[in-house]
Amino acid sequence: MPQNLSCVAEAMTTVMRIIGLSKESLKKILLRGEFDEYPDEKHMHCTARLVEMLNQYSDELQKSAENKLTGNFLLEEIRVLNETKGIGLPNFVPRTAFVMILQKKVTEISKTPVDFIAKVWDYILSVVISVFTNHCDSYPILQASTIRAARYLIEKMKQKSFDHVMEIVEMEKLSDYTCSPEYMSEWGKLMAQQEVFMKVMNDTTMPSRILIEGFGWIEVGHLRGYPSVREQAFDMKMRITAYWKVVLKRLVDSMALHLLLSVQNLVNRDMEIEVVNEFMGPHGGGIEKILDESPAVAKKRERLSKSIKLLKDSKDVVAEIMDRITVVD
Repeated sequence: MPQNLSCVAEAMTTVMRIIGLSKESLKKILLRGEFDEYPDEKHMHCTARLVEMLNQYSDELQKSAENKLTGNFLLEEIRVLNETKGIGLPNFVPRTAFVMILQKKVTEISKTPVDFIAKVWDYILSVVISVFTNHCDSYPILQASTIRAARYLIEKMKQKSFDHVMEIVEMEKLSDYTCSPEYMSEWGKLMAQQEVFMKVMNDTTMPSRILIEGFGWIEVGHLRGYPSVREQAFDMKMRITAYWKVVLKRLVDSMALHLLLSVQNLVNRDMEIEVVNEFMGPHGGGIEKILDESPAVAKKRERLSKSIKLLKDSKDVVAEIMDRITVVD
């Protein structure tokens, strides 16, 4: 049974105690990875579930970006190169062509990080609601206020995350930059295969199907009809392939860091303020409302009081009987 609150001071103390307990529970399960309060509820083992979601997101990005075996190898690059060519030295890869293909690839996977963010925040909301429901079970008015506050705050944080994701996506479309040495290393390994590619292009007696690392067995016979641009196209394809690995890593790392910071702020700073504001606001009922017990709790308390009185009366009767027995003896 919840404590029978008789004054505003007791009510305020109870509210802050419940909020404090809820906050500590959220710290344990969302930040520290402790789940002693929910040992058998895997849904509440939050750090493990968040890691699973992040790994799944990374896998989905990789799958969406995989180079598939195709009979149209380099044709997209050739088309873009032809449409962006200008007066200048031959055999240079125009940055405009590179960025155009990059933008197309980023656009194709842009829905994946958005879906990931939505999934994560929906999960966090379900966890927060479970914690508040558990801790506020005896105080329905406080329970309703905490759940409203959680929904409002997490919806607001979800929207901020959406904005952050779209900003990252737009940055990846806008610029082709990395300080990572892995890009040059990867591009160098891929370009080491250009010699074999050009041999096949220049010798029509050789098989037109070749093995290219990162792509598998590729049909390249159709490229013999593009002698002026196929070498450029091969170079650009390998640059895009090497750079794309950098882009995907950034999309995963930036999401992970953003979520870590957002969840920290949610638990340590924002949630407590939002709950208090909601509870004390016009829709929360105010601290005085918690003094009014719900009919169900009031009936339960009345039944419990009657049971206690009955036990006391029974104890007195038994004591009186025992006294009489003692006197007779």
